[in-house]
Amino acid sequence: MSLPTPTLQTERLLLRPFTDADADDLFTLQSNAGVLRYWDSPPWTDRSRVARFMNGCRQMADEGSGARVAITRKSDGAFLGWCTFNGWNPDFRSASLGYCLSEAAWGRGYATEAARVLLHWAFGSLDLNRVQSETDTRNVASARVLEKLGFVREGTLREDCIVNGDVSDSWVYGLLRRDWAG
Repeated sequence: MSLPTPTLQTERLLLRPFTDADADDLFTLQSNAGVLRYWDSPPWTDRSRVARFMNGCRQMADEGSGARVAITRKSDGAFLGWCTFNGWNPDFRSASLGYCLSEAAWGRGYATEAARVLLHWAFGSLDLNRVQSETDTRNVASARVLEKLGFVREGTLREDCIVNGDVSDSWVYGLLRRDWAG
């Protein structure tokens, strides 16, 4: 069962399926060590990763396991990053949420705004009961985004990731349908 990638809008943002025109901006984002400081994989060094990412977006939609959207600013069309809703399990009525934004977009509320509209779509379209998200315990800004959205910190995964020899813990957050304010 496929799950068409939605096109969503907020006052400031357009969330849409990725296109080939996003390739350079995507590579710039994913190759930035500052952006990926708390990520569970190292920055990209090989441009072939763009094609794999784009294929993964299409595969996710074709398999019906989720949706990954590009985030652009409506005022000027600038590529800001991406937001993903993945791991959709219709039997458990659950899924995961993730996002990655450029440094220029940090601290402006874009991550919260994009995730909120994607969650609104997911809760409204897919009969979800639970959405989960994880963040590195050192990434306080990402934790704040999740908490603004109504997620509750449920636990810590100790030494969950090792990237470039750096061992880190992750916080697990959950958002239940009954707690979703929309």
